[in-house]
Amino acid sequence: MTYPEMIQHLPEADIPFEGVKGRLLQGADQQIVFFEIEPIGAVAEHKHGDQWGVVFEGEMDLTIGGETTTCRKGDHYFVPAGVPHSAVFKTKTYLMDVFADKNRYLPKP
Repeated sequence: MTYPEMIQHLPEADIPFEGVKGRLLQGADQQIVFFEIEPIGAVAEHKHGDQWGVVFEGEMDLTIGGETTTCRKGDHYFVPAGVPHSAVFKTKTYLMDVFADKNRYLPKP
């Protein structure tokens, strides 16, 4: 899978994880990130504001508040603000996350 040109031309997000790329669509109060994630294994538990996402391709195990679910193509999820969550990426995964934190990620310099 590849994202269409209109997404590929969005600013690249400055993401501190090796094997994770994102394209940033910035709103006044939220942001959307179109992720392309290699099978990097675990992303450590963390928390922030509300997050809603949908998987376009691939597979990940998503743990939200201690409960783990496997997410695949077409699955969506919601992480409430302040709830600890983590993920394990098993395959190359394409997904979109909407973050309530308007500055969750910044554009790459």
